[in-house]
Amino acid sequence: MLTTAFGLVFDPYVLAVIVGSAAFGLFVGAIPGLTATMATALLVPVTFFMDPVPAIAAIVTATAMAIFAGDIPAALLRLPGTPASAAYVDESYAMTRKGQLELNLGVNLVFSVVGGLIGTVVLVTAAPALAEVALNFSSFEYFWLALLGLTCAVFISPSSPLKGVISLLIGLGIASIGIDVTAGHPRFTFGSVEMMGGVSFIPAMIGMFAVSEVMRSVCDADAPLKLAQERIGNVFRGIGAVTRRYWKNVLRGSVIGTAIGALPGAGADIAAWISFAVSKKFSKEPEKFGTGHIEGIVDATSANNSALSGAWIPALVFGIPGDSITAVVIGVLYMKGMNPGPTVFMQAADQLYAVFIVFFLANLLMLPLGLAAIRLSGQILRAPRTVLMPIILMFCIVGAFAINNTVFGVGIILVMGILAWVMEENGFPVAPAILGMVLGELLEGSFMTSMIKADGDLLAFFHRPIAAVLGVATIALWLSPLLLRLLRKR
Repeated sequence: MLTTAFGLVFDPYVLAVIVGSAAFGLFVGAIPGLTATMATALLVPVTFFMDPVPAIAAIVTATAMAIFAGDIPAALLRLPGTPASAAYVDESYAMTRKGQLELNLGVNLVFSVVGGLIGTVVLVTAAPALAEVALNFSSFEYFWLALLGLTCAVFISPSSPLKGVISLLIGLGIASIGIDVTAGHPRFTFGSVEMMGGVSFIPAMIGMFAVSEVMRSVCDADAPLKLAQERIGNVFRGIGAVTRRYWKNVLRGSVIGTAIGALPGAGADIAAWISFAVSKKFSKEPEKFGTGHIEGIVDATSANNSALSGAWIPALVFGIPGDSITAVVIGVLYMKGMNPGPTVFMQAADQLYAVFIVFFLANLLMLPLGLAAIRLSGQILRAPRTVLMPIILMFCIVGAFAINNTVFGVGIILVMGILAWVMEENGFPVAPAILGMVLGELLEGSFMTSMIKADGDLLAFFHRPIAAVLGVATIALWLSPLLLRLLRKR
């Protein structure tokens, strides 16, 4: 069956599909507002006319490339191409301003490949076991997982923890706009029909990172007209030293990414945030985070790529989507006769092995094609910022409009851009607010569902074994600064 699988993948037509979808994924990922999920959705009509293996290969390759490509505008322009790059966009852009763009992009490329390969190895070897663990997660476990993720906001905050918490509360407040997830009652909509759908995360992210940067460039008369570098040289210089120093971070980020990706509904975005926060928490140099430090980027870029493979674990074994991308993929699998579930390993084993081979091939192909994309994007460095900023603003407006084809999205990016600019001018970090918007709905929905199940009993959050472990770990994390202070005094 393995020999058959290799024959299915290394067919000239399938290889051409992989290369074409890789180029498409790089293009979509590099444009702010167009996500890896959108790349998948756009490919679905094309897959109608393909056999199962090239159809799945197109989606796998495009999504892997799109997640990496989101790091390129993040490094060049402080503008995350996909939500998975938002966790470390400030760190990435700080490295660019210090003149370390080549190292930054090289690390993003190499460790995206490594993280993706590690995630694929876990997918191939441990899919049934991990999927069984993921299925044991109920609303109680998701509540603690969301709280644990929100706790990361304090750790990733470069300024004071209090300002990080305030920024987080702003994000949670924005996440509460729209229809109540439990009662279906509109909140903070002010009679607007568009507001009932809530504040869309992608326009908010574009506004808070990109529009605020444009405003800062306009308001700051002393800002340099060009970036710190004029061109991109050898992006692989220094990768060996980074690997020797941070190889444990690569493994840790990949494991965290795969584990979180395997949880239904989590995805690469949350994996990157949590991995970045864990990196800062256990770093020997936490004071360097926020100034352009490579360590957090190593963890997070490994995590968001390995999470892509992890999300396929519950999708293949039980037909439960691990993220929005695999939700689309499950429909394609059914359409192609590869019905997800335990029996897929017996009924379509050769095609399933072919999909695993495609995962390895797509990640390896990322090296040469990713390098070509970096070279092409380097032309941006030649443009003065006085020319670049209006063009960025135009792309932001087009991207925000394209999401739902409404002007409301354009209004969101402008309002959120002004809010982020005001926050940053007063020393409040933007990243915790973004994290609050990402996890707000999950936190509220899982809490309300759990309270209904438990009939209002708060101790029910500790009744299940996994929930109890996550709850104790979260509370211990909250109390750790106080305990460490008491130990120092003693």
